[in-house]
Amino acid sequence: MILFFDIDGTIWDNKNYIPESTIAGIRAARANGHKCFINSGRSRAFIYNKDLLGIGFDGIVSSCGCMIEYDGRIVYNRLINKEDGILTLETIRRYGFKPILEGPDYLYMDEADFMGDVYGEKVMREMGDRLLGVSENWGNWTINKMSCLTKDCDTKSCISELEKMYDFIIHNESVLEMVPKGYNKGIGIEEVCSLLGEKVENTIAFGDSVNDKEMLITAGTGVAMGGATDEIKEYADFVSTGLYENGISNALRHLGVI
Repeated sequence: MILFFDIDGTIWDNKNYIPESTIAGIRAARANGHKCFINSGRSRAFIYNKDLLGIGFDGIVSSCGCMIEYDGRIVYNRLINKEDGILTLETIRRYGFKPILEGPDYLYMDEADFMGDVYGEKVMREMGDRLLGVSENWGNWTINKMSCLTKDCDTKSCISELEKMYDFIIHNESVLEMVPKGYNKGIGIEEVCSLLGEKVENTIAFGDSVNDKEMLITAGTGVAMGGATDEIKEYADFVSTGLYENGISNALRHLGVI
């Protein structure tokens, strides 16, 4: 069995707190012979926390399926080329979007765009020298996807210009993700299964948010955390308890994994 875990709202909360039951549950699953993968919308540059990685994972699917690592090796990495990146940035800037460009090694953002934004300031606090400027590195980004602040922007018109290049994940009226067309966390599951010679029906995915939709649909069993959005719960085969109520370990026991 291969298990896939979203990070934010699933493994940890917005302060990077990981319940001990989550750590113990994932480790027990691996001890029982199951492969465990992170499957995150975060790019690899933003998956570095020692406590998170110290849980022990067999691999990482990052950037909504654009990059895959297994056993410490990068086995797939879909990057946005320079020409497409410049065209995209010129377009979204015209509509007032404030972007974070997300790559394997760095995130790029213009800090002035995110002063006062809770998530943006979290990125600034945590990324250190892995955070570079968008404007000062114009056209020289190495990126897989983007996230944008879109408050008071004409989001619909911008999407219509770029919908042939990207799939848009709209979290709310102020935040969206832009992922190269055809990529998502579900594709990440399929690629990992192909790599390991496993059937997709022998997978379990754990998530809580809108960018987990395809992952829960694709997996043999989709588990929504108790704090998941109502929309995501509709796509789950099983709804567990919340992150603070031992949601992952309870689901693992319910499904007979541990």
